[in-house]
Amino acid sequence: MSVMIREIQDRDFEAVGALHLASRVTAYAHILSADALAGTTPGAMAEWWRERYRWEHDTHRFMVADVDGTIAGFTYAGPDETPDAAMLNAIHVAPGRIGSGLGRLLLADVQAWFATHPEWTRARLWVLEENARARGFYEHHGWRFDGTTRVDAIGTAMVPMVRYARELAGA
Repeated sequence: MSVMIREIQDRDFEAVGALHLASRVTAYAHILSADALAGTTPGAMAEWWRERYRWEHDTHRFMVADVDGTIAGFTYAGPDETPDAAMLNAIHVAPGRIGSGLGRLLLADVQAWFATHPEWTRARLWVLEENARARGFYEHHGWRFDGTTRVDAIGTAMVPMVRYARELAGA
């Protein structure tokens, strides 16, 4: 297995859209209704990511995990609302690759990128409150719930989210 973490290219957005939707369905099936999860398509997700990155390209980083020519995961990150913090906006791994170490590689890559920004002393991310697998993954890698919560829309559902944070090296 050959893994390359690289910057997204235009040809990757369709694969990212399909992967993101498959990841959501797998991760959220026990949390959200089928109706809430059925509210989008891989093509719509691809277009959403393409448009978002077009607007945020100068401040954000969009990396994909290319495994033997197939997109198997991705991260999207950039500055947080406060100037001293970074935000991990998204990290997704193809359902068939969960537990393979790919998530760890993607997280290590984005955390190394965070460290290249001396103005960032901490990083944050949002995760569904009920997503125990993801929360365990983040906690295993040094992230901690910081006490901040909010409610976000995913499809047609409003879901409780919790914010995780970690100090960055050199902070």
